[in-house]
Amino acid sequence: MRRFLICILPFLLLGQFGLSACSVVGLATGAGAGTAIAASEERGIGGTVEDAALRTKINYALLNKNFRLFRRVSTSVHEGRVLLMGLVPNEEAMADAVRLAWQVKGAREVINELHVAPDEALLDDVRDKWISTKLRTRIMFDKEVEAINYSIKTVARVIYILGIAQNREELDRVIRTARDIEYVEKIIPHVTLKDDPQPKAP
Repeated sequence: MRRFLICILPFLLLGQFGLSACSVVGLATGAGAGTAIAASEERGIGGTVEDAALRTKINYALLNKNFRLFRRVSTSVHEGRVLLMGLVPNEEAMADAVRLAWQVKGAREVINELHVAPDEALLDDVRDKWISTKLRTRIMFDKEVEAINYSIKTVARVIYILGIAQNREELDRVIRTARDIEYVEKIIPHVTLKDDPQPKAP
């Protein structure tokens, strides 16, 4: 498992920052840029790497349990706060996903945003990715928002936002921006304010 984590970690970091890893040069450039981005985040390089490793371990646990469960559960991690999103076939699958996330060392909090929906046709990955990209782009060019501190994921037209806001005004601004995007049905923020105390790992 350690070998698996070492091999996949750089790709997770690149994927998190939306960088290309299509070539050796692209991988090296992306990794350098990813390090620079991580350094400017509130959680810092150490926190970014820990979160990426935690996400990898949780995904590995889901995959080891059941490929269908792994495919239908999306994970996002920020400062040890784990957000589970997606549509699962039944309550048992939901319970399994939550349990597996809690079992991984380093999880400070597990937020369950999974929903039971046997019909996978409800998912529209292309549109969901379009929505997420649209929101990331808009807040990135908003000088009033520290966009780097937010993780954004859209599942079934529901935007989930995880991260750290500088203040309530900034968070409200991000939410308003999300509301203006086409096709969005709901916005669920799981964002802490910069000065909020963070929960400790059990």
